[in-house]
Amino acid sequence: MNILKQLFLAYAGHEASDIHPVAGAGSPRRYYRLSSPSVTLIGVLGESPAENRAFIALSGHLSDKGINVPEVVAASDDGMAYLQTDLGDVSLYDRLASCRAADIYDSEALSLLRETMRQLAAIQIRGDKGLDYGKVCYPVSRFDERSVMFDLNYFKYCFLKASGAEFDENRLQDDFETISEELSLAGPTGFMYRDFQSRNVMIKDGKPWFIDFQGGRRGPVHYDAASFLWQARARYPDEVRESLLDEYVAALRAEGVDVDSTAFRRDLERFVLFRTLQVLGTYGFRGYYERKSLFLQSINLAVENLRQLLRAGVADEYPYLKDTLAKMTALQRFSPSPTRNTLRVTVYSFSYRTGIPDDGSGNGGGFVFDCRAIHNPGRYAQYAPLTGLDGPVIRFLEENGEILPFLEHAFALTDAAVEKYTGRGFTHLQVAFGCTGGRHRSVYSAQRLAVHLHEKYPAIEVCLIHREQNISTTFSPQTAP
Repeated sequence: MNILKQLFLAYAGHEASDIHPVAGAGSPRRYYRLSSPSVTLIGVLGESPAENRAFIALSGHLSDKGINVPEVVAASDDGMAYLQTDLGDVSLYDRLASCRAADIYDSEALSLLRETMRQLAAIQIRGDKGLDYGKVCYPVSRFDERSVMFDLNYFKYCFLKASGAEFDENRLQDDFETISEELSLAGPTGFMYRDFQSRNVMIKDGKPWFIDFQGGRRGPVHYDAASFLWQARARYPDEVRESLLDEYVAALRAEGVDVDSTAFRRDLERFVLFRTLQVLGTYGFRGYYERKSLFLQSINLAVENLRQLLRAGVADEYPYLKDTLAKMTALQRFSPSPTRNTLRVTVYSFSYRTGIPDDGSGNGGGFVFDCRAIHNPGRYAQYAPLTGLDGPVIRFLEENGEILPFLEHAFALTDAAVEKYTGRGFTHLQVAFGCTGGRHRSVYSAQRLAVHLHEKYPAIEVCLIHREQNISTTFSPQTAP
């Protein structure tokens, strides 16, 4: 932390007046927001100097090509820490939370998605020009057969074996080797972003900006398109995905790439299958072994993606792999929750200044709980910049004692509705907590209810939206691993 303070002082000419952590995802990197009255920056502490240096070099290279990426303004000599410009807290994934909840994509959301696909083509093709892959990229400079095999084995050992599915390792290896050869030879190629998904697209001033490209390398462009469009938690409707794929192919052509649409889509199917297996490997390691809830919550979504791919015939070229995956997805632990009658509870926090959230389901029902009678931590300077997700605010609210009996009543009313709705086959319930600014009391209450419902009723889906904070989380129906 001290090194970030020193870098800020050297860059800004004065000390940071406020420093607080910024939530990360699966990465071991730690992020902090450092601010003063005149400047706000994001500080990064990484565990790998080589990875940090790759990000810094790629950031400068992509920026020179006109791509919206954060600027690195200061870095430590040892490569362990750096400061970058602040892109805010709203990712494309967060922006699309209400679209996922209502299964309706508004024109602004679709416009952002189309622009993201156009920018992906620019990143891949313009980013390829003049890039010294061997000097800059980490841990490898290109996507090859060995890279594919690493990821397939990651799936085999961290997910497939952990699932309990039985398989012949030699026969499976034969199909893995075929996939590795085919994918490594696919074209066109360019700069492969490697982790291109909606959580790594930030929305700033209404435009997409891009982060977490430090694993980039040279490789087939299909990989990033598959990563983005088939992201398990994004859940893009088929018609939206097809429209975005058309936009992407057109953008590649606009960048000067000769793309045969039929051949491209055929190769893309292989990458979608591969990327799905790779993601399951990650979910298995981060979820089963590291016990990170975000990844555990995503497993059944990714398995359902895989089922759909198998039904579409994308694994038909690899008969033993297809048979193994079919047996794995049929395991009881991955039994799909019924979709037609699965209850989805959407939980909002909001500010009364901007109005009660609309019910996107069209039912117009549910509960609205007013938190404004509860003692407000926002009245105190030390809590004002924080939210109901931060420890000091949580302790203030709980130790004050007013909010806990309030939530007991809210929980009881909501539980009764959930049980009645589930029994009658209803599919949507909305619950909203409002306070003055939508920052402290309502955020704490909505977060508590969402976790309570997810733990007490694991067969339902809970979509949590902190509207004023532009934060969303979906707790998917779970079958215990």
